[in-house]
Amino acid sequence: MQTGSFIWYELLTSDPANAIDFYSHVVGWGAQDSGNPHVRYTLLTVNDIPVAGAMSTADAQMDGVPPMWSGHIMVEDLDGHVERLRQAGGTVHMEPMDIPDTGRFAIVADPNGASFQLFEPSRADRGDYPAPLTPGTIGWHDLQPSNWDKAFAFYSGLFGWSKDETIDAGPMGSYHMFRTGGDFPVGGMMDGPSNENADKWRYINVGNIDAALERVREKGGTIASGPDEVPGGQWVAQGRDPQNAWFGLVGTRD
Repeated sequence: MQTGSFIWYELLTSDPANAIDFYSHVVGWGAQDSGNPHVRYTLLTVNDIPVAGAMSTADAQMDGVPPMWSGHIMVEDLDGHVERLRQAGGTVHMEPMDIPDTGRFAIVADPNGASFQLFEPSRADRGDYPAPLTPGTIGWHDLQPSNWDKAFAFYSGLFGWSKDETIDAGPMGSYHMFRTGGDFPVGGMMDGPSNENADKWRYINVGNIDAALERVREKGGTIASGPDEVPGGQWVAQGRDPQNAWFGLVGTRD
């Protein structure tokens, strides 16, 4: 994995058992205990390969924080990036902390309030990882701040992200795709009407989108928007899990 790329995704939730049951049904994730003796942490897997994790807000010492998904961006100098983030107008919600035998992290947000985590791993080699578009992997990162240009300047300044293709979205404006260092774009940004999308910018691959939305309803989740067609012939939808955490799904239609 490259510095500045998303290396991990984590669910903080008020009810891990219920949440894991929900996502296992909707996405098809397996679940296994991390074996970490210091904290109860569940690895969410695709074909036995960990792609995300889940833990309770209580175990994370974040009582009072609403359930949420967060992406981890890999850095080599955590403390340096935290200071640079502050200087660029970002917010630090949790100061750098150590995870024994794993690395160090900090919970932060950009100037528009979009949350993510900075993560400095003890080792960069993660071994095998499922191929892109595999159901259960994170398929896209969509951010709609009040000013996409300023938001992109924030991320490119911190992590070296680069612009990719710009797509005409009609009355909604232009959609600007970006890369985090790889050969392909991994997300896009455009101006939004407000900051209401700040914590909704991760989409999980699910295969057929309509079948996945039916599974959401079967397990007590709610659909807030979609499915909506996006460039490339895929469809996206957003919703809330039973603990009220926002999530996004991306898939195809037969």
